[in-house]
Order: sequence, then structure tokens, then C-alpha cells
Amino acid sequence: MLVAEKDGNLVAAAFFLCGQHSLYGRYWGALEWIPDLHFETCYYAPIEYCIANGLSRFEAGAQGEHKLSRGLMPARTLSAHWLSHSGFHDAVERYTREERRDIERYTAVLAEHSPFRRG
Repeated sequence: MLVAEKDGNLVAAAFFLCGQHSLYGRYWGALEWIPDLHFETCYYAPIEYCIANGLSRFEAGAQGEHKLSRGLMPARTLSAHWLSHSGFHDAVERYTREERRDIERYTAVLAEHSPFRRG
């Protein structure tokens, strides 16, 4: 857990899970808006932690085009859910099938804007 304080008071926190070679960012919250605090708490400080502790992978969590300009490329994120109502299950299945195609196209578009050299 990374916490941010202002004048001795907690103002924000980010939750991370640490593996043998990886750091995974999962949740973020703030009690007040402070410019760029989200980026410091969720990206810059964790990247510094990875470097200082020899972790080779930092996964900042799902979503957010703003991650691209910070060197974090899109990665497929999977989840599993149990839906007991068959009608709801079928509706979610149809939606996720359509969404999957859209996400694949969007990921390809984002890859074209990679901050890393190709080849």
C-alpha cells in the first residue's frame, strides 16, 4: 500500500500486489484532488520501487489511455465471473463477445502510438 499525506493527513492511497518479479497496481483513491498526485502514486513511485527492488515487470492495472504516454503499453486483462441468472449470463456473453472485437481493434490503434522504437 502506498499512501500520500498532506500536512500530516492521509489524502490518497494506492494498493499493489507484489510477486517474485512483478508489481501489480489494483486500486486507487483520494480524499481530495491534488494535481498529478494520481500519476505520482500510481505510476512514478511504483516504477521507482520496481527499479530499487529488482522487479522486472510493473502492471499498472486496467484501462487508461494516459498510461501510454508514461511508457505503459496496453495488456490484456482477464477476469472470471459467475452469473446465476441464465438470461443475464446470456446477455453478458453477447456483450463481451462484441466488446472483445472492439478492444482488439482499439489495442492495435494504441500500439501505433507506442513510445518505444519498433524493430
